Amino acid sequence: MSVDLPVHVSLAGQTVSVLRELVLTGEIAAGERVNEVGVSQRLGISRGPLREAIRHLASEGLLVLTPNRGARVPQLTPEEVRALFELRTALECAAAALAAQRRTEEDLVKMRGAVIRARTGLTTGEFPYRLDLAFHQALMDAARSPLIAEQVRLVQQRVILLRASIEVAFSHEQASIDDHEELITAIDARAGDRAAEIMSRHLDRVRDQLLT
Repeated sequence: MSVDLPVHVSLAGQTVSVLRELVLTGEIAAGERVNEVGVSQRLGISRGPLREAIRHLASEGLLVLTPNRGARVPQLTPEEVRALFELRTALECAAAALAAQRRTEEDLVKMRGAVIRARTGLTTGEFPYRLDLAFHQALMDAARSPLIAEQVRLVQQRVILLRASIEVAFSHEQASIDDHEELITAIDARAGDRAAEIMSRHLDRVRDQLLT
């Protein structure tokens, strides 16, 4: 089956976006090699742009390149998962505190809208990682720290990659949305320390869910 590429960006950018989606949704599963022939035929492109996309995703940690063996989706050890969450916690707790200082009313509206869509998504079956990212992106926007936001994006992708390989319990998704609502309350009150504390607890639970 072919996949339609978006037309508003370059071929290289389109290929990166589509390949990233295949990886993050688990369609190319953890530990699986990227079948260059199959993927290039599916996307209707030559292997040149695909290899560029593979190198790009490897630079983001979403693929691992091995000489003479091609690219595969990585599988993280428990120690690597813990290290990944140490980094994510440091970044996102700082962002939550900044968001409490810098947020506008428009930022609060965006965060609340993301929570509403996430609760609706629990009943409609919309792919959960997009809903989760929408909230965290709104929080990053409120923090107004582009350098933190870019590093968070790269770390979040690797967490999504882990979640694609497991079945996340409905109760866990509900708890995450509850955490998001608590974060909004703290950010609305400009309580930076409280927002950072909630974010830390939230990420600890996500980490433990993945390790379990």
